[in-house]
Amino acid sequence: MKKLTILVRLTIITVFGATFLMTAPLVHADAKGALCEGAGLVNGTSGCDTPIGSPDVNSTLTSAINLFGAIIGIIAVVMIMISGIKYTTSQGDPAQISSAKNTALYAAIGLVIVALSQVIVRFVLSKFTK
Repeated sequence: MKKLTILVRLTIITVFGATFLMTAPLVHADAKGALCEGAGLVNGTSGCDTPIGSPDVNSTLTSAINLFGAIIGIIAVVMIMISGIKYTTSQGDPAQISSAKNTALYAAIGLVIVALSQVIVRFVLSKFTK
């Protein structure tokens, strides 16, 4: 029953998402100025231009990546603390010790992956925004 409910929800989300994506290009060209003005942007020749002094896509994406990295870092530190508690309270049980070591290992691997992903994204952004 749960699988059916999840399938129905995903279908509804997909249909509404596809409908939204297909109708977005149908916005009338005369409304472009009103759309730009409503979004607080300047109506330029190639579309809505960002006014001087306002955040651009690059800075917004950088902020989002920094926030994502901070959240994942906090989660990883908490998981390392949990693995330390599990290791301390294992009372010599090999299964619990192994579980605690795996938790610490996976948290450390997660930290490395997040750090490398941030480096890669920043590198790509720097190459494409020059």
